[in-house]
Amino acid sequence: MLCILNNNTEPYFNIAAEEYLLKNSAEDIFMLYRNDSSIIVGKHQNTFAEINYWFVKEKNIKVVRRLSGGGTVFHDMGNINFTFIQNGKEGSLVDFIKFTEPIIQTLKNMGVPATRSGRNDIMVDGFKISGNAEHVYKNRTLHHGTLLFSSKLDELRLGLKTNTGNFSDKAVKSVRSPVTNISNYLKDYPIDDFIRNVQTSVLDNFPKTDFHKYTEEETSVIKNLVSEKYSTWDWNFGYSPKFKVTRQGLIKNRTFSLNIEVDKGIITQIEGNHPETVFPESIHSLIGVTYNDDIIKKNLSLILKPDEINNWLQLLF
Repeated sequence: MLCILNNNTEPYFNIAAEEYLLKNSAEDIFMLYRNDSSIIVGKHQNTFAEINYWFVKEKNIKVVRRLSGGGTVFHDMGNINFTFIQNGKEGSLVDFIKFTEPIIQTLKNMGVPATRSGRNDIMVDGFKISGNAEHVYKNRTLHHGTLLFSSKLDELRLGLKTNTGNFSDKAVKSVRSPVTNISNYLKDYPIDDFIRNVQTSVLDNFPKTDFHKYTEEETSVIKNLVSEKYSTWDWNFGYSPKFKVTRQGLIKNRTFSLNIEVDKGIITQIEGNHPETVFPESIHSLIGVTYNDDIIKKNLSLILKPDEINNWLQLLF
């Protein structure tokens, strides 16, 4: 077992590193890491339907699409992420029990009454403390999960609360569950001690362990993957499946409704029930425009007065 020692807290880098290790190594791997505040969406999800768009933007919370499926999770420095990458045989590559059991036993040994749910989450007293997902590449399995130790749960709830809007798509939907922090069961327990204990306990299951830090060459390759994929709008937002959304709001003190269709990140249709005096041309001019608030703002600036643009943006997202 190769244990990656990783102190990087940049979410783009760490999510990219998982893909790099999965596809460019032949060894079994275990890794623990933390991310700065970020929302990590599943590969097959509609990012716009999963996040509170303006809250995330205001708080500068990074949004990253991961390689695996499943639902959206929140990361911050009070959350620990664990990653297993292991070789296996066809037919037995997907195995949530195999990878969550060492974590559950570790928690129990610390006095935390952890159990596994039917959705492959780890629970304590009916509250979720860990979400898990997997991705298979050739004969290798990437399993990763969260461990809510002392996360900002209010920020988690607000960040994952979707904006008003009726979405229609074939994307994987997240199932929201009540959450709690592990630290509630481990009073006055430093997070660094918790991380060390998890690492030691898990590695005790493997007869031989080597420790590894990213080389300069590996870091460079991962950073390239970040710039080409994991930090891009096209991957994190534009990759979302085709969707329709209906939004309502006030424009000039009148209720206004928009029906928007987006495919591959591009607005393909947009209609609204509005009075003729409310710049109807501003709606149809957005067809063919990327569904990105910065890009749309530039387009609206050619049509609307500066003080009107924000109201339209709030309605669109």
